[in-house]
Amino acid sequence: MIIDPFFYLCAVPAILIFGMAKGGFGGGIAVVSVPLMSLAISPIQAAAILLPILLVMDAVALWSFRGQWDRPNIKILLPGAVIGIVLGSIGFRYLSEDMIRILIGVIAVLFCLNYWFKPSSAKAQGVSIIRGGFWGAVAGFTSFGIHAGGPPVNMYLLPQRLEKSLLMGTMAIFFAVVNVIKLIPYSLQGSFDHTNLLTAAVLMPLAPVGVRLGFYLLHKVSEKTIYRICYFFLFIVGIKLLFDGGQGAWSTYF
Repeated sequence: MIIDPFFYLCAVPAILIFGMAKGGFGGGIAVVSVPLMSLAISPIQAAAILLPILLVMDAVALWSFRGQWDRPNIKILLPGAVIGIVLGSIGFRYLSEDMIRILIGVIAVLFCLNYWFKPSSAKAQGVSIIRGGFWGAVAGFTSFGIHAGGPPVNMYLLPQRLEKSLLMGTMAIFFAVVNVIKLIPYSLQGSFDHTNLLTAAVLMPLAPVGVRLGFYLLHKVSEKTIYRICYFFLFIVGIKLLFDGGQGAWSTYF
């Protein structure tokens, strides 16, 4: 089990934030979790520790939004996600920890910039096999490596302007299936060693707390305020990971 206090200083808020996002509060801010934990440990280990915890969050989210999901979107997104997971299981093994840090940093920074500067769409978009398949595959790929499938799925679902509970229920179903599928390549790659599983078990009680907290806050606190705070810190963490990853890659290759 990891005993470094700094790790838990990063991991506890990371897990609570991820849980709150699954509970419907904060949406895509779950992308901050792996970058935050990567300040203390490698991104690969952070992803391995998080996956069992995410399965518990998924169960709580499925119960919270039971019966509320959009079947046509799920039928389009999941096949693409399976392709993305397969590509991720092949591609991520060839990336060094520094390259993964750079990848996470790029995703974090671009996600913030998209949130801050994207133009608002005046017309709601409909279900699309092409767009849904593409963003599902991107979500599967990024979800496999760094549990950051939320932003790509949001790119596809948010323009449809689904009712909030229907949106979150659809996300809950999608990621519950995706995370179960990810158990196969994670196990085959030996990610679930004694240290990672024991650390995940210690942090596991935070999973339902985060989800239920997000579900509660969804109707109690200004979501815009939380978004602003979380995206600010996500941007800072993304820049830090880009710097650390770039510095490590420069030292390695040059």
